[in-house]
Amino acid sequence: MNNSNNNNQAKNVGVPPHFGNPGAVPQSMSINHQPHLLSQSQPQAQGSSHFPGHFQLSEPQPQAMTQAQYLAQNQAAHAQFVHLQAQAQSLAQLHSASPGVLSPSIATPSTGTAKRANQKPPSRPQGSSQANTGPLFKNMELTPAARRKKRKLPDKQIPDKVAALLPESGLYTQLLEFEARVDAALARKKVDIQESLKCPPRVQKTLRVYVFNTFENQTPTNPVKKDTDPPTWSLKIIGRLLEDGRDPVLAGMPQKSRVKFSSLFKKITIYLDQSIYPDNPVILWESARSPALHDGFEVKRKGDKEFSAVIRLEMNYVPDKFKLSPALTEVLGIDTETRARVIAALWHYVKAWKLQNPNDPTFLMCDPPLQKIFGEEKIKFSKVSEKIAMHLSPPQPIHIEHKMKLSGNCPAGTTCYDILVDVPTPLEKEMSAFLASTERNKEIDACDELICASIKKIHEHRRRRAFFLGFSQSPAEFINTLIASQSKDLKLVAGDASRNAEKERRSDFYNQPWVEDAVIRYLNRKSGSDAPGST
Repeated sequence: MNNSNNNNQAKNVGVPPHFGNPGAVPQSMSINHQPHLLSQSQPQAQGSSHFPGHFQLSEPQPQAMTQAQYLAQNQAAHAQFVHLQAQAQSLAQLHSASPGVLSPSIATPSTGTAKRANQKPPSRPQGSSQANTGPLFKNMELTPAARRKKRKLPDKQIPDKVAALLPESGLYTQLLEFEARVDAALARKKVDIQESLKCPPRVQKTLRVYVFNTFENQTPTNPVKKDTDPPTWSLKIIGRLLEDGRDPVLAGMPQKSRVKFSSLFKKITIYLDQSIYPDNPVILWESARSPALHDGFEVKRKGDKEFSAVIRLEMNYVPDKFKLSPALTEVLGIDTETRARVIAALWHYVKAWKLQNPNDPTFLMCDPPLQKIFGEEKIKFSKVSEKIAMHLSPPQPIHIEHKMKLSGNCPAGTTCYDILVDVPTPLEKEMSAFLASTERNKEIDACDELICASIKKIHEHRRRRAFFLGFSQSPAEFINTLIASQSKDLKLVAGDASRNAEKERRSDFYNQPWVEDAVIRYLNRKSGSDAPGST
């Protein structure tokens, strides 16, 4: 520690966790009192701690001492040590007799005062006073041995020293750069696909809906016999997407799209003749209550009277579409569209007719067609969406009327209707499969692991080459340098890099203020470990 802190009366004292333990780790703590063994008028020699990891104090220059003074101080220190040993044993007995009381431990800066209160000896040596305690103590900190941090090499990068020895490694570096560009492109495409899957694009296709009915037991063969089955009829609704303008089932072609009929509709309602079926004239199907998908629907009832059934189909648009009012349809030229596309079409209309206010771009000037919609000469862009909502309504459902025929050919009334519907693009499943394949590509991961293992071997061979090359150039100097380096590393690992054996031989080394506290801690721990039942 630097001597520039001699005038600073700080009270930070470091104490080893285990007195005399060569494997002790340096600690730092803060206390508010400094017990000491000798009077501060006695000089202290400057040097290192005998215990690994101890701090060093900034002390004044040592003064010459006669042999008589040396012996007197040694005897006084021994007497004080014996006195403190007796006090420490009595404190240890009190600790062992009181259950739940822990032996003293190293205090942290925030709790040092509270935990050190019980460790203060009951008496102090004669001649010591609080007034002259300050100048003896200096700022002290325990700094652990500096650990050499090895620079972590990139997993796939070849060291520069190896690249200088092997010009062929430049091709590998180029491959790494190309791989980085490919990975970046794949990452961008992956993000684009994920965004597109959130709002998948849809294409318009033709849905052909077949509506027909079948019947059974409508003409009784034996009126006298009463156990025959009652007359029944079945109304069937089936739909399929056309491929190249033809029904794939009737044309014998494989179906490219497996979109279920029920997935295209939100609600299907069938109205029967209430005079014939007064109990249950309305049949309702909703996709929200029946998530299972179907290729068609069939309604079966008992009856032998012909009537007209009304079928109401409500389309399932994703995202929702709205029917525009006549005034808005006249301006934009569209009948049914999503809200976002209606706003976009209106913005294109404003730009085409240059209706944006040049002085205040947040306003648009309304021409006569827009005045019919908004009812104002100018309107703020932030209010356009609110005003447009009044001109949007749910699209009208599709009404189909079917005449139930219970005689003649069966099935009867085979009628088909073509409806334009929006279906997901065929690439949606392929894009989802692509994302799944890139996330679970074990082959690429295995190649990366193999490359990393090869790079590690290259690092190891480079270190071996440097070792033997240095040895071959100057064996004696290389061995001496290696021994010195290994010795330094051993001291750093053991924690005794700052040890000064010459100073530890002198008694002044053991008269420093930290000795008293360290002795008490050591004896308390030793007595606690020697107590019966201790582990």
